[in-house]
Amino acid sequence: MADILTQLLSLATAGSMLVSGALMTAAPHNDESGLLFLQNRQWRVSRYYAPVTIKADVPGQLQDMRADAAAALEEMFAACREETGVTLKAVSGYRSYQRQSTIYQNKLDKVGTRERADQYVARPGASEHQLGLAMDVGQKSDDVNLTSSFGRTKGGKWVAENCWRFGFILRYQEGWEDVTGYEYEPWHVRYVGKENAQRIHEANMPLETYLLLLREETLMWILTGEEMSE
Repeated sequence: MADILTQLLSLATAGSMLVSGALMTAAPHNDESGLLFLQNRQWRVSRYYAPVTIKADVPGQLQDMRADAAAALEEMFAACREETGVTLKAVSGYRSYQRQSTIYQNKLDKVGTRERADQYVARPGASEHQLGLAMDVGQKSDDVNLTSSFGRTKGGKWVAENCWRFGFILRYQEGWEDVTGYEYEPWHVRYVGKENAQRIHEANMPLETYLLLLREETLMWILTGEEMSE
């Protein structure tokens, strides 16, 4: 009898761990250190969050990113140069909560109201740059960096069509403003890993929508025992 109880307790513990792990998979947007943490005007990161970053070996400035994102950025820049002859440049990678606070306050002082400031700059805690997974990308020797015109350049078009190959997504696309909360930014790429980036690219959906899809898939797996789609 004791042996049977021991086995039942072991099975219950294993099942609990399986469901707990699956539920965590269903909510990757809550994991600050994961690749799919959701950060936008509604979902914000703690003022105390500061990832470990390194400097990506690419042209430009403010090249700091998380190591996995930095390696992918180097690969992407090299591929763009090889395939198009265009040299991309880093414009702004990791930014701390404090740095974002300064940027936001400067814009607020300039435009006068938070409503207007919010149109241009993310509030502290709401910027993906604090995750160390985002990079504002420009084209070397070009004066249209960080404007919508970048999306019409040779480099900008290549980034939009190919960044997924290296684990990045173009986070704020035209037509997604009501979902993402941000205006079109053809220069802002976000690292999510190659598998996620490919799925998001093929489905042509914002990260917010993709996270809902993942949650539905995982919950269905919990309820039915069916394998989640690859």
